[in-house]
Amino acid sequence: MAAQLPLRETVVMALSTLKANRLRSLLTMLGIVIGNASVITLVGVGTGAQNLAEGQLNTLGANVLFIVPGNNDTRRQGIDTPKTLVLEDAEAIAQQVPSIRRVAPQVTLNEVVQAGSNSANASISGITPEFLTVRRFDVAQGRFLSQQDLQSARNVTVIGPDLRDKLLPVGSPIGRSIRIRDQSFQVIGVMAPKGAVFGSNQDEAAYIPLTTMVSKLSGRDPTYGVSLSFISVEARDEASTDAAKFQITNLLRQRHKILREDDFAVRSQKDALSIVGTITGGLTLMLAAIGGVSLLVGGIGIMNIMLVSVSERTEEIGLRKAVGARSHDVLLQFLVESLVLAALGGVIGSAVGLAAIAGVARFTALPAAIGAGSVLFTVGLSGSIGLFFGVVPARRAARLDPITALRSL
Repeated sequence: MAAQLPLRETVVMALSTLKANRLRSLLTMLGIVIGNASVITLVGVGTGAQNLAEGQLNTLGANVLFIVPGNNDTRRQGIDTPKTLVLEDAEAIAQQVPSIRRVAPQVTLNEVVQAGSNSANASISGITPEFLTVRRFDVAQGRFLSQQDLQSARNVTVIGPDLRDKLLPVGSPIGRSIRIRDQSFQVIGVMAPKGAVFGSNQDEAAYIPLTTMVSKLSGRDPTYGVSLSFISVEARDEASTDAAKFQITNLLRQRHKILREDDFAVRSQKDALSIVGTITGGLTLMLAAIGGVSLLVGGIGIMNIMLVSVSERTEEIGLRKAVGARSHDVLLQFLVESLVLAALGGVIGSAVGLAAIAGVARFTALPAAIGAGSVLFTVGLSGSIGLFFGVVPARRAARLDPITALRSL
């Protein structure tokens, strides 16, 4: 009975064979390299999108709630948002909900803002001084809106840094004027950069007193009074958000005399993070599946080339068996060749994918990233694919009859 060939010698023979056919080996690995690089890059981009969205939401504060008019059906179907939130609702919440600290009602319009010959589209928000604390904004230059500005309905504004760059790029903007519709507003402050949330650039906004907005821009609805775009609420702490959400919902249901379906919605950062996590998680899974198809194609390529290799090396297999090599030795050699091709392709593909992720992170605003565990998993998956698709060629080689194989010499 023939002795089993040492594993080390089998590996050396497999590597020698691959080295002797460098070009074929490189072309065979190419499918795995592309597939692995695709998986790493796409998963990294998907993870980066999730991190970006979560980072933007975290700037809102863990204990901030948003009350918006309309229900889920109206927003999902694109129906005009009904005017169901009024200033009295915000005042009632501030007075009657014990688990909240501050309330910041808001009316928002989109308008063209002008300063001399410069103009820009901007979001104009009528707010109260509580907005600064509730929404965790900072003032970089000048001051924020005061209670005196609110009570006197003054034509003053605090603008975002991007809006300042578009309207007043030269010199200090403090004390200068911008025009909104036919009204002149004095710039009293510039906000610190805040970034975008849900695609809305908060740095291209102008903030004016809520009373000024109602009396000079948006007007008071004769039926509903002061209709609000939404209400921001700061709970006492993160642990109080669920209680605040419950209390606000019950209060507004009583005020709006709701018997069945709510005409408003209360959203927390936790809700938003859950939605974002579901969406970006599904996106990442889809991108990984697309990359996985490339890996599958690469595995099929390995199987195809290894089958061709078996046909070309019939004489070699026959000679090895004739001098004592067992079927197990031949099977193991071909499996090692497939594994090396796939694993090496996985390592090279991972390096290419990581380089692509670094490029995305450097040249775009997307903080693309991927964990070491994901990279190791992908390399391991590549090796597994090599083993799986190498089984058929290896078994065919191992089953060759040495006498039949030697006849082809």
